[in-house]
Amino acid sequence: MAGPGARGRRPETSPLTPRLRRLRTIAPMFGFLRRKKEPPPAAPTDAAAAPVADPAAGLPAPQGAPAVGVPVTVAAEPASAAAPAVVAPAVVAPAVLAPAVVAPAAQTLPAVAPPPAPAARASWMSRLRQGLARTSSNLTSLFTGTRIDEALFEELETALLVSDAGVETTKFLLEGLRARVREQRLTDGTQVREALRGLITGILSPLERPIDIDRAAPLVVMITGVNGAGKTTSIGKLAHHLQREGKTILLAAGDTFRAAAREQLAEWGLRNGVQVVSQQGGDPAAVAFDAVSAGRARQTGVVIIDTAGRLPTQAHLMDELRKIHRVLGKSMPGAPHESLLVLDGNTGQNMLAQVKAFDEAVGLTGLIVTKLDGTAKGGALVALAHTRRDRPIPVYFIGVGEGLDDLQAFSATEFASALLD
Repeated sequence: MAGPGARGRRPETSPLTPRLRRLRTIAPMFGFLRRKKEPPPAAPTDAAAAPVADPAAGLPAPQGAPAVGVPVTVAAEPASAAAPAVVAPAVVAPAVLAPAVVAPAAQTLPAVAPPPAPAARASWMSRLRQGLARTSSNLTSLFTGTRIDEALFEELETALLVSDAGVETTKFLLEGLRARVREQRLTDGTQVREALRGLITGILSPLERPIDIDRAAPLVVMITGVNGAGKTTSIGKLAHHLQREGKTILLAAGDTFRAAAREQLAEWGLRNGVQVVSQQGGDPAAVAFDAVSAGRARQTGVVIIDTAGRLPTQAHLMDELRKIHRVLGKSMPGAPHESLLVLDGNTGQNMLAQVKAFDEAVGLTGLIVTKLDGTAKGGALVALAHTRRDRPIPVYFIGVGEGLDDLQAFSATEFASALLD
């Protein structure tokens, strides 16, 4: 039997391995997850520093690589299937343990590593532009072969209102755009479009902020939202990204009302290889408490709590949400560390009312905007940023599809470019 040091090592308590550091270097698309500064590596011991070849895989021993770290994170799932190959060296010859486990990780590296950053980000921008095409088509056509006169501003006002930017935000943008045209003496439609892009980027910039995933152990994340906003799907995608950062995940099925809600979350847990805490017909607050208690006992990196969808007008359900928030605070001081609201990008101006109601109930710390693929109401996010400019709530992620990589970090510059390109 393998000792606790061989199989019980948890990735969230170990320093990030060189391989994970390489993954983060070549994949800035996951930069929305803020990490603490990594401690300097400890001096290797004689046993760990000695290179040992792997006769089974036909590979030389890695030079300067630590004996543990990468295997626990990369090959966590197939550990039980490969038990004979790993357990025996751990007991008989500890010095052979590192190459015996590292070799399979090196073989699977091409399958795990994301594509090069420029190509991956270009693909994401292409999907974002395609998703916002219905919104941008009303705006971009105005700046092609047109004169800079009052007629242009009237047409631009109509296009912004159609995109659900709202009256107040539209007025603010037009006043700022007129001022820039006068001050900079802009005479070309392309120049005016770039000026508008700068104004929109400035409004959205306060919403661009990364989430600190190392602020607590475990980090307790509470997910809220109305029915059908995409909460459970967003949880599955978020767990996928967190695992790429070396975090262990525990999911809690706090939606005990919707039919098949537990099964849907369990399916995402199966796809990501993470455990799910659930109770059939139980109290959502009790499920949340049990999940946090289990996460603390197992030293889990992140505990994500799913909750039932509810409308802000349903007072009894909003009271229940407040109860879950209070119980989480009793289960762990400072919890929940993140209270996230999932917004459907197709709801337009209604998202402003949702943010206000859920913020009053649980004190929101971040937003996830989903279903931006095909929406004609992309201007609503600009309205949200302008309306809440005195107390901005960061948009951590935006989604444009059902794929695992269709949930990405929000960038004000990229979003403004997708609206106007």
